[in-house]
Parts: sequence; structure tokens; C-alpha cells
Amino acid sequence: MATETEKFPARLHVIIARNASTAIVFRRGPSKHVCTMLWNMNNDEFSLGQWLKGRIYERRSDISPDGKYLIYFALNGKWDSPTGGSWTGISRAPWLRAVTLLAKGDGWHGGGLFTGNQSYWLNAGYGHTVMRQSREVNRNERFSPEQSFGGECLSVYYPRLMRDGWLLKELFTQVAKAERHRISVFEKSTPRGWVLKKIAHSQINSPDGKGCYWDEHVLINTRDESETIAPQWEWADFDGQYLVYAEKGCLYRRSLLHPKKLGEPKCVFDFNPMTFKAIKAPYD
Repeated sequence: MATETEKFPARLHVIIARNASTAIVFRRGPSKHVCTMLWNMNNDEFSLGQWLKGRIYERRSDISPDGKYLIYFALNGKWDSPTGGSWTGISRAPWLRAVTLLAKGDGWHGGGLFTGNQSYWLNAGYGHTVMRQSREVNRNERFSPEQSFGGECLSVYYPRLMRDGWLLKELFTQVAKAERHRISVFEKSTPRGWVLKKIAHSQINSPDGKGCYWDEHVLINTRDESETIAPQWEWADFDGQYLVYAEKGCLYRRSLLHPKKLGEPKCVFDFNPMTFKAIKAPYD
């Protein structure tokens, strides 16, 4: 059997800041190695943050509206450690060194959403233990998402999508009962007539190389009703007049200016050659 490195490209997930031309990129692979990178979307420059030997649940993570802070849920399985093997961290993007560190000790809930540049909602679940508390960010205990989607990744991911302009069109449509496979469908539109459909899967026996939560996409041109079906895009969104998406460990950009034709793909970064490197954050 082929090894994971030989079989699968790097897996990518991106969160775009609401009020800044920056985004955070989570790059995973092999499965127990993940790093963060800051993406300057004005000039497509990338800055490496830090690597973690463990797992970051990117669908329970968020970036502050101004792009300066990151909230994430991580697990390294070291159950006898002070964090209990999992934690929610709030850090200065793109670093992982937490200015606020909240021990969790299990895999339920965790992570959260930013409600302002320096305020966040904690996906608390059964609770966290405060290990480090910074005055840079503050917990917003009055906020809660309008809808609840359970105790795992969807509890943060679906509210984040809807906050960032995605319309929920279908929720938990059953695909295969035996595999506990359900899909939810989101859509986002541009004034130029393009519609991006995000098909979000929740599946126990998911395809090789995918977690139990995974996405695919369809791009629709409403002028002629043509469709670009792209099951290989694991993440996709709009960036002004561009479509941006992740495919096989690379980030691409394509112009949407032509009324009937999608622009040619331009690879803005290939994450596949990257390997683990111990990096210290530039702050304590």
C-alpha cells in the first residue's frame, strides 16, 4: 500500500478575514503534521506561521475581522499533559503560540468564532480550563450562533459560512444511511452572475484522503446556466473579481471578469513540498 505522502497531496483549508485582504491557510500532511500560513491576498505573498505535531480542526477555527488574531482547536493526544491532550488557542495570526490558552481534554466542541477584532465566542461545550489569559482578546459571553449544528466541527463551520455570506440552501440531506452520509448545500453569488455552490459532506466512511467532514464545489454561470463541476476543489471562495480555490495541495486564482468564460487557472502557491520545521513565535 502506498504511504500517505505518496498517495495524497497536502490538504488545505482557508479562512478569509472579513475586513482585511488577508487569510489564514491551514496546510495538513502527513495527517499528524499541520502548519499555518498568512496569505496576503493583495499580492499573493505567503508568510509561514508555525507547525504543530498534532491535528488542528480547521472547521472549528476562525480569523478576526482585521486578520490579526486566530482562534483554533487542536489535539495532540497527550492526555497526561497540562492541556489534557487538546485545547483551544487564541494567537496572533499566523502563529500558533496562544496568548489565551484554554485546556479542553477531549475532542468535543472547542474552537470558536470572532465577534469583533478582539472579542470571540468560545465553543465551550463541556467547558475549558483557563491556562493563560491575555488582555489582547476577550470572551464574548453574550453571543451565541443563531443555529446549533451539534458538538463537533459543524457547530463552528456552518455559522462561520453563513456569517461570511454563504446562504444555506439544503441542510443534512440523507445520501447513504448505512454510511451516515449527509450533505448540506451552501451558495454564494457575485454581482457579475457567478454562483459558487459548496456541497458540504458529513460522512463516517469518507473517501480516502478526506476526513469525516469534506467539501466539493460547483461554479455556475447564471447567464447561460453552464456549470463547472469541481469535486477536486476542497476549498473555494470569491475574492472580488476572482475565484480562488484549493486543489491537490495548491492554491489557484481564476478571473471572473469575462461574462461567459472562466479565466485560466494561475497557481499562486504550491504547498506540497513543505515539511515540518520547528519555529518559535516572535512573542512569549
